[in-house]
Amino acid sequence: MPVKYRIRYLPVAQEDLISIFDYIANDSPDRALAFVDKLDKRIGRLGQQPLLGRIPSHPKLREYGYRVLIIESYLVSIL
Repeated sequence: MPVKYRIRYLPVAQEDLISIFDYIANDSPDRALAFVDKLDKRIGRLGQQPLLGRIPSHPKLREYGYRVLIIESYLVSIL
């Protein structure tokens, strides 16, 4: 199935991914690569399934149409 929606990382999200990678890479660069790849693949699924994730409980985020993916101990906000 072709991708229907384009996924775009905001600069702050890119910085977060780099920080996550750096933190994990202090212990294991291979594990860091694998984990960031896992995050990227799960987020990439939004291109075909844009309603993936949960509706957040915070009323403002819900009002603006945000959704939240939980990937291990990380929250990914989607708009």
